[in-house]
Amino acid sequence: MTPQRLERIHQTLSLRQPDLTVLTDEVHKDRNLSAIVRTCDAFAVPEVHCVWPGDQYRLRRNQTAGAGTWVDVQTHPAIDTAIDHLQQQGFTICAAHFSERAIDFRDYDFTRPTALMLGNEKEGISKQAAELADEHLIIPMQGMVQSFNVSVAAAIILSEAQRQREVAGLFEHNHLDEETYQRLLFEWCQPTITRLCHKYKLPYPELGEDGELVDPQGFSALVNGRS
Repeated sequence: MTPQRLERIHQTLSLRQPDLTVLTDEVHKDRNLSAIVRTCDAFAVPEVHCVWPGDQYRLRRNQTAGAGTWVDVQTHPAIDTAIDHLQQQGFTICAAHFSERAIDFRDYDFTRPTALMLGNEKEGISKQAAELADEHLIIPMQGMVQSFNVSVAAAIILSEAQRQREVAGLFEHNHLDEETYQRLLFEWCQPTITRLCHKYKLPYPELGEDGELVDPQGFSALVNGRS
């Protein structure tokens, strides 16, 4: 762990916006999901929620460019439970969806706790999801094509969210709670040790100010005793 990399990790964590997230409604192409996760990392979104249509969730490494390491992905069995979960946490659910009540995405206040909901590639937002959403947002288009690729739409809308939050000064101080900050700091600094802790159901060992383990020999002995 170089001092430069540790500083980059601290800086990135301090910019994360825990009250901004993305919810995908059965976006089934893994390349699109991976691109969305990569976009979320770029715009300081720490977590993505996915209603996944199959038994397995996967990200393409070449599409995420490693972003899957930096963004937590939570899966949900159904869109109604996912929306309820986020609403219970205080998020306004904003569906990227054309309807009579839809507004220009630039007119929405993204400084509010917001979950941007994106529909699947063929049908977009489901009828149930549209009914449960608090807001509908559209991206005005001047061409013959009627919609953007879902990952492109995510990038366009999150870019506006970033702009508004930057103007409001929301990137000027850390918003992560201390427990989450320290957990992510450990996981980002020590991905190999993190995997071992999960494998052997061990608590994370103490991390020094340099991003390295305070007692690496003690941790090795603990792992050897479990293996």
